[in-house]
Amino acid sequence: MVQPPRGFGENPVAIYHDPDLPPSHHYLAAYRWLDTGFSNGFGAHAVVHLGKHGNLEWLPGKTLGMSASCGPDAALGDLPLIYPFLVNDPGEGTQAKRRAHAVLVDHLIPPMARAETYGDIARLEQLLDEHASVAALDPGKLPAIRQQIWTLIRAAKMDHDLGLTERPEEDSFDDMLLHVDGWLCEIKDVQIRDGLHILGQNPTGEQELDLVLAILRARQLFGGAHAIPGLRQALGLAEDGTDERATVDQTEAKARELVAALQATGWDPSAADRLTGNADAAAVLRFAATEVIPRLAGTATEIEQVLRALDGRFIPAGPSGSPLRGLVNVLPTGRNFYSVDPKAVPSRLAWEAGVALADSLLARYRDEHGRWPRSVGLSVWGTSAMRTAGDDIAEVLALLGVRPVWDDASRRVIDLAPMQPAELGRPRIDVTVRISGFFRDAFPHVVTMLDDAVRLVADLDEAAEDNYVRAHAQADLAHHGDQRRATTRIFGSKPGTYGAGLLQLIDSRSWRDDADLAQVYTAWGGFAYGRDLDGREAIDDMNRQYRRIAVAAKNTDTREHDIADSDDYFQYHGGMVATVRALTGQAPAAYIGDNTRPDAIRTRTLSEETTRVFRARVVNPRWMAAMRRHGYKGAFEMAATVDYLFGYDATAGVMADWMYEQLTQRYVLDAQNRTFMTESNPWALHGMAERLLEAAGRGLWAQPAPETLDGLRQVLLETEGDLEA
Repeated sequence: MVQPPRGFGENPVAIYHDPDLPPSHHYLAAYRWLDTGFSNGFGAHAVVHLGKHGNLEWLPGKTLGMSASCGPDAALGDLPLIYPFLVNDPGEGTQAKRRAHAVLVDHLIPPMARAETYGDIARLEQLLDEHASVAALDPGKLPAIRQQIWTLIRAAKMDHDLGLTERPEEDSFDDMLLHVDGWLCEIKDVQIRDGLHILGQNPTGEQELDLVLAILRARQLFGGAHAIPGLRQALGLAEDGTDERATVDQTEAKARELVAALQATGWDPSAADRLTGNADAAAVLRFAATEVIPRLAGTATEIEQVLRALDGRFIPAGPSGSPLRGLVNVLPTGRNFYSVDPKAVPSRLAWEAGVALADSLLARYRDEHGRWPRSVGLSVWGTSAMRTAGDDIAEVLALLGVRPVWDDASRRVIDLAPMQPAELGRPRIDVTVRISGFFRDAFPHVVTMLDDAVRLVADLDEAAEDNYVRAHAQADLAHHGDQRRATTRIFGSKPGTYGAGLLQLIDSRSWRDDADLAQVYTAWGGFAYGRDLDGREAIDDMNRQYRRIAVAAKNTDTREHDIADSDDYFQYHGGMVATVRALTGQAPAAYIGDNTRPDAIRTRTLSEETTRVFRARVVNPRWMAAMRRHGYKGAFEMAATVDYLFGYDATAGVMADWMYEQLTQRYVLDAQNRTFMTESNPWALHGMAERLLEAAGRGLWAQPAPETLDGLRQVLLETEGDLEA
């Protein structure tokens, strides 16, 4: 049975003002029918939810300790819930435990692979290599090959990626080629999903090799220390974004050769020293043979563990997190995962990452604008806080210029201390935080700690040019005279509710402009948190702080998904951008912090990140072929990607016309993909055509080719006829 819809489709007006809309009669009846105690019901003894991020655990009601009047209990009652859940998503899994009494059986991440190059990108890479040879051996041919490169850059729309409006002069052409080379390297080195995980199937063959390589990229946090370097680092790669493309490719090839050779021995640990004379690399290979492979083999027990749970037997506990961040201890899967000690957030390692995130964001903004941002808006989620032990929280503290103080014995944060201005070397940056509903529930003491940090900084006797928090608080105090309101910086969902509301609004197609987006975003998120606040309605205070936001930021901490993989990114981050734009008439700078590798943190603009994801995954033939292996679900993933990109474009303006054109050509009009979609999931094909036509109708896709629109309309008509037949 497909989980019933939440109910906003029946009452679109409620999206604008009613985030705690109760579940519909249809919703409650579906779960009641399942219950064994209901006459003429199915008579289930337990429920199995497949696929994370269902809506049951997010229904309105208390944050924990459910009662009969809370949505999850009203629907599920006392039916046991068994929930196979992605091991790298501790937040949403914990929510299912807290609010739907779920027993989790965690499962492996999807198979991962290097994006590599394809199409025009591959041809451009070949031309760059030819250019290097011609420059050294036959300089007279340089003008001709440079023209070929520029023509291909324009054809592939790479000039859009690099912000070029015209061909560089000859004396600066080589500088441009360095940027192109670096950008190609970044795209092809992205790790993307090579399909979907099938419950109980451990990877074999090439997929096993690719996943092991992906795991071995990171330094291993094994035994509580960075005891084992990443394999490519052991082979000499800096892994900080400064390596040349040729060096990265050579090192990647060597790493693959070594791991493939080890795989050919049947993962014999004693073979490591025979395969390489590099002691560090040999240590990594032994680690793969003795720890990674045996743990991956445990994936085969996932279905067995689900059956054990249905038999009412004990499911062993285990940690959660991303195995691609050096956390191999989250394997084997098939366990009932736990998350973190919330009072140990941020950890010392997270503090280091948070400082680096803050420094990277400020450096990027100052390079682009020549000044410090007076206020930063940051979207903070509970899942990320659990997965990283608090990188985002540490970034907020670092921007404020406040250092956590830990208890050595418990490793918990017990106090806060302001950093001295001389140590900071910059002003204290004001920070407005939009927290998720789960973060509010799981980390109430962290909410209090962040609020304390803001108030601590606001009370420091420092000049306005050195302390933007104090300057803004004093201005607000003079305006309304309320000290508590003047230091309110943390906003989130109404108590007992979850979400940002924009997914429902976008899906309803009932919005018109930024004002509508901002109205829903503030109606769902305009509640203040901190000491003595407890979710008090504070839309006016939220709007006052949002008007000051110069940078709207969101961090990504895992490679298993990207910003076009989930509606949460455009709802929370895109919603912040749209709200600032509606309030001020000008969009803030929009940044994505990349902390997927804590030792190589960097900041990209949202436009750069969208283009990177688009080229590396969205229109990558490798990813599309992988999705086609999974039939109905693979087609759904393609359609969802289109929806999420549309949502981000509606809120933050991230899509260029050429991107919509490529989505249309590759996903809808391409004969092979269209045949696959028609046979596997015609509803997804219909939805994509409808969404792309909506983008054109709203002017997001500003100048679509008439023949492209005709093709989309034809697909829409044909699929409507097929679905109604």
